[in-house]
Amino acid sequence: MKRGQLDDLWAFATIARTRSFTRAAAELNVSPSALSHTMRGLELRLGVRLLARTTRSVAPTPAGERLLRSVESAVEEVEAGIGAMSEWRGAPSGTIRITTAQFGARYLLAPVLPQFLLDHPKITVEICVESRLADLVRDGFDAGIRWGEKVDQDMVAVRIGPSTRLIVVAAPAYLERHPRPQSPADLEHHNCVNYRNVSAGGTFPWTLQRDGKEFRTRTQGQLIIADAPDLAITLILSGAGLGMVLEEEAMPHIAAGRLVHVLDEWSVPFNGLHLYYPSRHVSPALRALIEVLRWKPSVPPGT
Repeated sequence: MKRGQLDDLWAFATIARTRSFTRAAAELNVSPSALSHTMRGLELRLGVRLLARTTRSVAPTPAGERLLRSVESAVEEVEAGIGAMSEWRGAPSGTIRITTAQFGARYLLAPVLPQFLLDHPKITVEICVESRLADLVRDGFDAGIRWGEKVDQDMVAVRIGPSTRLIVVAAPAYLERHPRPQSPADLEHHNCVNYRNVSAGGTFPWTLQRDGKEFRTRTQGQLIIADAPDLAITLILSGAGLGMVLEEEAMPHIAAGRLVHVLDEWSVPFNGLHLYYPSRHVSPALRALIEVLRWKPSVPPGT
């Protein structure tokens, strides 16, 4: 196969993955019109339509889907081989693209990345902070960081954080105006800061657990926050209502007296953050980051 034909197949795979001529052109560093011309030539040579185009979207046809699977499999093998060669050349290099929610970026990536980048000057890390669960392959990410419960079974997952929990908190100013809830049932009488479920619509229900017993309710409140946990914390601190937040985010404010932990015996456990990726063929750069992030449980003294 000629080099130009390989380039055309790679261009097709990029369009099919990004679902956009514009994004694919930017990634390939060519103009959208040149990319469109390349695709017309490829389809003409193969004698089959590979992409279904509308004014707003582009997607592979059934024939295109079949070709895409073959191209992606071949590219994965080539990238694995190149990655293996880089181990022989010395220092890991390249770009690592990671998707994560704000908590993972702040509490796990931010503390380790400065030293990691100093230790690996040939590595670049690109972080996309978003609440939605991205498709790693479709969206071009090398890895994602999510709670263990949210990682798909077909992914390779490495635990990188300890277990934590969601707790209910309020500002002292709020509790001066409202009685402190004594049980989850009391939440229906309170102004609660709720979170919008961006992907599914509606708001997330509040789910509390105690001694294996679960209490689940749709709370009411004047505030609904979509994909902005920092704003939620700010509003809860101002006394706008009760809120459910991760314990690590609340503890500094509780210690300083700015927040009060209510319904202390009720919480929602989370099985730690995990870094996950779709293949066991890991680049040396990503492998180096995994080893830095890998969770190592602390061992009590004397054990």
